[in-house]
Amino acid sequence: MSKKVQFGVMLHGPGGHMNAWRSADVAADASVNFEHYKNITLTAENAGFSFVFVADGLFINDKSIPHFLSRFEPLTLLGALAPITSHIGLVATVSTSYSEPFTIARQLASVDMMSGGRAGWNVVTSPLEGSAKNFSKDKHPEHSLRYDIADEHLAVVQGLWDSWEDDAFIRDKESGQYFDKSKMHELNYEGEFFKIAGPLNIERSPQGQPIIFQAGASPKGSAFAARNADAVFTHAGSLEKAKKTYADLRKQAADNGRNPDEIKVFPTLQPIVGKDREQVKERYEYIKNLVTIEEALAYLGRYFDHHDFSQYDADAPFPELGDIGKNSFQSTTDDIKARAKEHNLTLREVALEETTRESPFMGTYEEVANQIIEWIDNDAADGFVLTPHILGEFFHDFIDKVIPILVEKGYYDTSYESKTLRDELGLPFKKNRYSK
Repeated sequence: MSKKVQFGVMLHGPGGHMNAWRSADVAADASVNFEHYKNITLTAENAGFSFVFVADGLFINDKSIPHFLSRFEPLTLLGALAPITSHIGLVATVSTSYSEPFTIARQLASVDMMSGGRAGWNVVTSPLEGSAKNFSKDKHPEHSLRYDIADEHLAVVQGLWDSWEDDAFIRDKESGQYFDKSKMHELNYEGEFFKIAGPLNIERSPQGQPIIFQAGASPKGSAFAARNADAVFTHAGSLEKAKKTYADLRKQAADNGRNPDEIKVFPTLQPIVGKDREQVKERYEYIKNLVTIEEALAYLGRYFDHHDFSQYDADAPFPELGDIGKNSFQSTTDDIKARAKEHNLTLREVALEETTRESPFMGTYEEVANQIIEWIDNDAADGFVLTPHILGEFFHDFIDKVIPILVEKGYYDTSYESKTLRDELGLPFKKNRYSK
């Protein structure tokens, strides 16, 4: 029997491309257009996707990606999507560096309850240094420190989620007993960064606790994921790299005393598909032409804490930047600098490549379906997070043309057999630490 592939889709307004909003097949205001999000989510649910995933950030300036300048707060969006969906998981990005554990525990638990156990939390530490200015902080925590804070933050949140045992609320009208006091638990956590008493003022959900997602690619981020994550987003650009990442994460999970089958790996999938190679090339050129070199330089600068690349000669070799970007998107900036050096790329080439990088999944419908199968068969992925350049025609074409091929070959099922996100991902119910 073939291993079934699972899909999530990233909800980030009009799409993954910085100028996706200019495409004719999406609303220009897609990032704050609820009907757009509703349509994408219901389309994904009808196609049997496991989850939708809302990306987020906490700092903008005039050089930010245009549709990042005005976009919905993730948990608010998921709260609106919960009652109009029935099966698909709802995953939100929330920062541990700039949020209070009690508040986040309560908000995510609420979405989990409202959706019947379909919530997930993408735990991020916030890479943009400017974020500190929006939260009354003098300084953005260093990369390593951010993960130390994240470890404590997550421990507190998960502790609060266990405040109530599963059968604590009796609500017997005849006897007048609302709850069993012996099944209510204070946390009384005291750490380096947080001091939280508890208990949380909401009961447990049908899946026990929301799913923990993580996307950090640095060594410290991978170690954090191996200790804590139920599912990991990765950015491997080739089958061989993906296989290595997959094996490394499973090994690290096992080294931490975990069952490696209980950490699911989802590489990002940004396909460009078409009926033939000519159409694929036309679509790639269309995407490329949505951006100018000035916009591409600004886009590149975001990874390096909004460094101003316009000061350099675009056609000269990629500049030496020293430690610029080290405390921002660390693994991404390290990769960009290494790739530029290895291939002797100019600044122009790097900038344009970053805005519209050629996806490893470019080809005809059949070719991309077979490539997905190859990654699944070779233990490079458990599933994929679909991040289309444009959340319009490209997304619908993938669902209408690629998904049926995967179904026909026995690698995908559009039906739902599970009610909770944990069940959907093949993960066990999260037991309460206090239950006997």
